[in-house]
Amino acid sequence: HSPAGCVVLVTSGEPVTSVWWDVGKMASSVLCCLRWCGDGGAGHIQLKEMPAVQLDTQHMGTDVVIVKNGRRICGTGGCLANAPLHQNKSYFEFKVQSTGVWGIGVATQKANLNQIPFGRDAQSLVLRHDGAIYHNNEERNRLPANSIPQEGDVVGLTYDHVELNIYLNGKNMHCPASGIRGTVYPVVYVDDSAILDCQFSEFYSPPPPGFEKILFEQQIF
Repeated sequence: HSPAGCVVLVTSGEPVTSVWWDVGKMASSVLCCLRWCGDGGAGHIQLKEMPAVQLDTQHMGTDVVIVKNGRRICGTGGCLANAPLHQNKSYFEFKVQSTGVWGIGVATQKANLNQIPFGRDAQSLVLRHDGAIYHNNEERNRLPANSIPQEGDVVGLTYDHVELNIYLNGKNMHCPASGIRGTVYPVVYVDDSAILDCQFSEFYSPPPPGFEKILFEQQIF
């Protein structure tokens, strides 16, 4: 008698004389496996935990400092997030902890993370601290004059593979910008004592309808 619910009768040195299988127990075991149940012991498959979306220390400028578990940037230069924007509609936020020179938006991995401000070539599309949105060295749009982000403000960004839109403390600024092509990542740069915190989940303001936090490709499919 086997604890697994299978009984096999074998005569020493002889062929198997009979085999009995408890179909009910086998079905229960299969269903349990398919539903990822169990206590994680031997024979149970563990789901791989996805990494958190955060600033990527493998893709940052040489004079950049990343702290707070990949959520805060200071120093001089830029940094990409560790997750590309594969999904159709992404949302993420940055909070201005200390003013100075900074920019936020999206960029490809070809962007020069040591050369600021971003937006001077085709590899980045960013909102700069003065309210201008730049791509390929052209001003693509600008925040209203009375809506320049200040210390303590939260800037939200949506991206749908066509337009980048800006939200200030949850309010749509209605200044879309576009033009960048290819696979892009959230990007941020700082200089002149600026400090920014990124927020890729647990947002200060709810994402606009249809948009959601950044998902890794494995989570999407």
